[in-house]
Amino acid sequence: MKITVLGAGAWGTAFGQVLADAGNEVTMWAREPEIVEGIRDHRHNAVRLPSVATLPETMTATGDKAEAVRGARIVVVAIAAQFARVALQDFAPLLPDDCMVVSLMKGIERTTGKRMDEVVREALGGLPAARFAAISGPNLSREIADRQPAATVVACADIDGARMVAQACGTPYFKPFVSTDVIG
Repeated sequence: MKITVLGAGAWGTAFGQVLADAGNEVTMWAREPEIVEGIRDHRHNAVRLPSVATLPETMTATGDKAEAVRGARIVVVAIAAQFARVALQDFAPLLPDDCMVVSLMKGIERTTGKRMDEVVREALGGLPAARFAAISGPNLSREIADRQPAATVVACADIDGARMVAQACGTPYFKPFVSTDVIG
């Protein structure tokens, strides 16, 4: 399926590789032109994930927000937590009406004290709980980028949504488990 990752830092790029390895068509969105060009033209993110020499052929990148999310079944948010709300507000009117939004972010928004699930859903105009999933686990971007064995939890209020996301990111080295406990 077509999946977009918003944010091409180390974790976003490593997770994009997981999604591509799972058989998906992955578009990375980044603000930085040098990162977009590196991923799109050279299949390499020298700025944020230089340890991966060659990213999968099914990964590309763009700096255009509308292009990035057009037709995406899943939109993964891997933006720095303190910038997420502002960045996501620009994407709210662009998201496909039926896409699942997945957060890789951890932490608390400093200005409001809100969890990242709250921030994402609010910034996207009250995204329904059934269309939001959080991925969390003992995941280190460098280890996952090196395709070392790892596990994670995909949580969504709708267990079928969690299963869909888990299926999209399951690989021989990355094992997702499902839950309905988004806060946990």
